[in-house]
Amino acid sequence: MKAVTWQGKRDVRVEDVPDPKIQEPTDAVIRITSSGLCGSDLHLYEVLTAFMTPGDILGHEPMGIVEEVGAAVPDLAVGDRVVVPFQIACGNCWMCLTGLPTQCETTQVTSEGMGAALFGYTRLYGAVPGAQAEYLRVPQAQYGPIKVPQGPPDDRFVYLSDVLPTAWQAVAYADVPQGGSVAVLGLGPIGDMACRIAQVRGAGRVFGVDLVSERLRRARSRGVQTYDLRSFDNEKELIAAIRDETDGRGPDAVIDAVGTEAHGSAAARLAQHASSLLPRKIGGPLAERFSVDRLAALHTAIELVRRGGTLSLTGVYGGMADPLPMLTMFDKQIQIRMGQANVRRWSDEILPYLTDEDPLGVDDFATHRLPLSEAPHAYEMFQRKREGAVKVLMTP
Repeated sequence: MKAVTWQGKRDVRVEDVPDPKIQEPTDAVIRITSSGLCGSDLHLYEVLTAFMTPGDILGHEPMGIVEEVGAAVPDLAVGDRVVVPFQIACGNCWMCLTGLPTQCETTQVTSEGMGAALFGYTRLYGAVPGAQAEYLRVPQAQYGPIKVPQGPPDDRFVYLSDVLPTAWQAVAYADVPQGGSVAVLGLGPIGDMACRIAQVRGAGRVFGVDLVSERLRRARSRGVQTYDLRSFDNEKELIAAIRDETDGRGPDAVIDAVGTEAHGSAAARLAQHASSLLPRKIGGPLAERFSVDRLAALHTAIELVRRGGTLSLTGVYGGMADPLPMLTMFDKQIQIRMGQANVRRWSDEILPYLTDEDPLGVDDFATHRLPLSEAPHAYEMFQRKREGAVKVLMTP
């Protein structure tokens, strides 16, 4: 089959790889009909290269049709249409039963000290072959796949794999009061969707911050009060502008949807790039102990949120030696929640919004739909924020 493989920094290729097969009774194999390109994939493309191996199959946002089912998967049948969550979880362990499938005790990558295995996301998360491919082996298929109805186009449901539950959890963790205010830093796919979800969940004011014109326009068209980072000389001016809209306090909650590759963190960017250029045998252990993030967005969030407010971190962070302003965080009594989205924890709450009325705007959420064969172009376009790319779907 054809699949998108990682070959090195900014080097992805579409190659022939072996077809996946049933390996365990709890496996299924699906024929992929749509697969998303995620901002998290760009971290592998650019800064997390120390944890990658040439030939790794990328991608973690798939949906498709069930082709084969293992003997211990009673609720799936050949021909079922399914969305596959990006994490692999059993549904039966203590963590899964408490609503934390990202910490699944069955699939935890204990050798790396990490949580549940993820599709297509480095050796830290199990080096599981990913979903930007023609077919996908799905472990723990007795729990993971979400059956969806035939009929509507893939765009209606494919975001259940990651974008929707990640944005939903970001808003839930932000704990925005009814009628309250929330600022979303970064209006890529997750930040954009978080704004939409905050609105339907009752936020009174939603502020969105970015520096890409297309992203700002999309959010503004849906009633978000947007701020172009390029219009301010510094972070303090941006913070003052939003505080002026919130009685001088700052918003009740701030969602950081940027993560480790924030703009305005030159020294950390240099350190990230230096580690990515080292040989893997050296760069990997170094990154595990001394890696740093670009923290500009997080520092802005800490300064911006009102005293006693909540920070929700949904952008991916991977640093192990990050300095944080603990005095400010403690003095302001900030609450912080973070982590990978627990997809099956939220999927049943989200499904009622995926109707023909389309209150979240999923049907036209993608800006680009490309064949899998154009994956290298898709990665470069998305990474460089060209051609108005906000969300890319690929079709095998």
